[in-house]
Order: sequence, then structure tokens, then C-alpha cells
Amino acid sequence: MAKESRILTGQVAAITGGARGIGRAMAEAFVRQGMRVAIGDVDVETAQQTAAEIGAGTIALPLDVTTRASVEGFADAVEEQLGPIDVFVNNAGIMQVGRFLEEDDATAKRQMDINVHGVLFGMKVVLPRMVERNRGHMVNVASQAGKAGVPGLATYCASKHAVVGATEAVRGELRHLGASGVSLSLVMPNLVDTELGMGVDANRASKLLTPEQVADAVVVALRENRFEVYVPASAKALLLGASLMPRPAVEAVARALKADSTFWNADPARRRQYELRAARSEPALAPGDDDQQQLPERVA
Repeated sequence: MAKESRILTGQVAAITGGARGIGRAMAEAFVRQGMRVAIGDVDVETAQQTAAEIGAGTIALPLDVTTRASVEGFADAVEEQLGPIDVFVNNAGIMQVGRFLEEDDATAKRQMDINVHGVLFGMKVVLPRMVERNRGHMVNVASQAGKAGVPGLATYCASKHAVVGATEAVRGELRHLGASGVSLSLVMPNLVDTELGMGVDANRASKLLTPEQVADAVVVALRENRFEVYVPASAKALLLGASLMPRPAVEAVARALKADSTFWNADPARRRQYELRAARSEPALAPGDDDQQQLPERVA
């Protein structure tokens, strides 16, 4: 007997990092489902513009995911204005490309604070509310980089591995708590055509995804209560197959497909504007006086 699909109409959804990219695409997809949407972002002006363009009562609120107080304030404001949160999406994240041995500590700390602690704060703040009601769905946006190591993305990979591990562990803890009405989804897209992917060219192993493809996959996960969400879905079989192969064989295939050099050879000139914005995306970490200092050095 086929599992009945959930009805999303009328549910309240809150999305971190919702001003642009995947977050914006999810907000638009949720509105099409009849959901009431709140987007939070450190870039409040862009978030407000996005909310106005989406319409349908979408609201924009200030949010710095690197501080628990800000996440609590965001959740409180969403529930005050829209009602109890049914769906919370930990989407905020940055991807700063660079060679690990040349990476400055501020860049590494910034990625871990936003990509890891931002997700942990989201779960710690919102899950207790869902557990109390025994209703809700938490969506954590990770990456397929959370299942593998990619040259040029060492710290980013570390942050997404953390999201994968934490989400799997918390799923088990919810079971121990008897919170059968609370669900988790772990979203693992490949390279997406957003600002994060600027200066990075698709390789033979994968094509660039659109934010809308990721958003549509999340809608399916909500409706069908899916935990692991690979985008594209075919990536699950590929990663499983790779896990069964000897390490030298996996690395040989990656070299043949040029997958091991996709980020290693990223174009810093094309990424410059995104990298500078990412460097300022955490208010607690002020950028240096010289913009150039915020970019990873590139050795030809």
C-alpha cells in the first residue's frame, strides 16, 4: 500500500540563509505549496527584497546563525508572526575554496561557525519546540562533500561531514525520545549553480544543478518524509558504489573524470566577489583592512 503524501498547505516554514540561492528557491517552492514562509538572513536588505518579490505573505527577519541568541530571536519572531514552526530549514552556509595548506585560520573558523554551529543552533533551538508538540520537520542542508573529500574544499568538506554525522545522530536521539511525529531530512546536493559555485566548472561526473532542482527535492522529502535526500537522486548509487571500491580505484576514477581537480583549479578571479561577501557574512568576524587578505592565496 502506497504511503500517503503529506499535505503542506498552511504549514509554517522558516529558512535560514533564505535571501538568495537555494534558500530563495526553497521559499518560492514552499509558497507554491501553500505554505507560510519566513526567511532569515544576515543580509537583511536582500532578504526583505526577496520576501517582497516572492509575496504571498512571506516575511524576512534578521538572522546571524553563528549566535544562538540570534537563532532564538529568529524562531521566536517567526512563531509570533506566523505561528508554530512546522518546517525549519538549516540552509545558511558558505563555501570558501582554497588549498588547505594556504588557508588562513579565520577562513576555516568562519566556515565552521556558519556551516556547523549554525546547524547545531538551529536544531538545539527549534527541535525542543517540535518535540514538545510531537510535530515538525527539520531539514539540514549538507552536501555530497559531506560524504567524500574534495581537493580544494578541505574545511568545507569537514563542515559538511559534521552536518551529516550530527543529523544522523540526532535522528537516533529523537527515536529514543519517542518523538515519532518529528522528522529529519538530510539534503545532499552536488554542485549547484549559485554564487557558491562561481568560478567552478562542472566535471564529467556531474552537471551543475539549479537551485530549483534542490528545492523541488526538498518538497518531495517533506511530502514523503524522506531522510536522505540526494540531488540528483542518482548520486546515491554512485557514492554507494564508490564506497565498495578500493581507495586507489576510486581515486583513479576521480582523476579520469577530473572530479579531483574541479575545486583545486577554481578560478579565484571569478570567485572574488562571492569570497569577499562570504568573508563578511559573520558579523562576529570582521574582515581585515585589505580585502585581498580575505581571499585564499592561489599558487599557479
